Amino acid sequence: MTRATAEQQARINLAAALRSASRMGLGEGICNHFSVEVPGRPGHFLINPQGLHWSEVTPADLVTVDAQGRKVAGRHEVEPTAFFIHGAAHRSKPDAKCVLHTHMPFATALTVVHGGRVEPASQVALKFFGRIAYDENYNGLALDAAEGERIVAGLHNADVLFLANHGVIVTGPAIDLAFDDLYYLERACTLQVLGMGTGKPLRLVPEAIARATAAQMADPTQARLHFMALQRLLDRDEPGWSRLK
Repeated sequence: MTRATAEQQARINLAAALRSASRMGLGEGICNHFSVEVPGRPGHFLINPQGLHWSEVTPADLVTVDAQGRKVAGRHEVEPTAFFIHGAAHRSKPDAKCVLHTHMPFATALTVVHGGRVEPASQVALKFFGRIAYDENYNGLALDAAEGERIVAGLHNADVLFLANHGVIVTGPAIDLAFDDLYYLERACTLQVLGMGTGKPLRLVPEAIARATAAQMADPTQARLHFMALQRLLDRDEPGWSRLK
């Protein structure tokens, strides 16, 4: 695959992730951002533009920025906090080729309560056993490099970061794998919050079983098939979503 073709596919995949997330109710207005490293161009990333709803983004709308947050190419601008959060995440964790930041409701609900954690209370939650970190200090909008670096510091030893009073960041080596994590993270949090709402104690899975189950879920095949299915749904329901011009 040539670099141009690989970049085009990355654009298509990122647009698919944004549109699919919108269909699932994981977005918030025109806020939040998804980014992915441009294939063959280390230090350069595609990101969704300011002002467009996720449901209307096409591959042609995506903006290219460098790791310092400078716009390299694209007809749109990028919302300032996106530069500082995503640039810091990509710089601090080079293997995080894809960075997804959302305020999705059930995951964010755990960031607004004291001691909110993803508990090993459902099978789907075990997918994240040992992979989550928590930033406990909300410090306002991420409008400078220092705050971006502070926020993402917890990602050094984690794939998922919960931001106090704010939202979540999910990282991965590819868009399909990161998106699958994003989807199932919200599912895990939904089950937990609903369970907590009954007023009855959560039924926690013992650590040894949780760890073993997490290892069983590490195969990426299902995640890739999931993302391919989502693109087929977009082809069926939203003609023109993948246009490159």
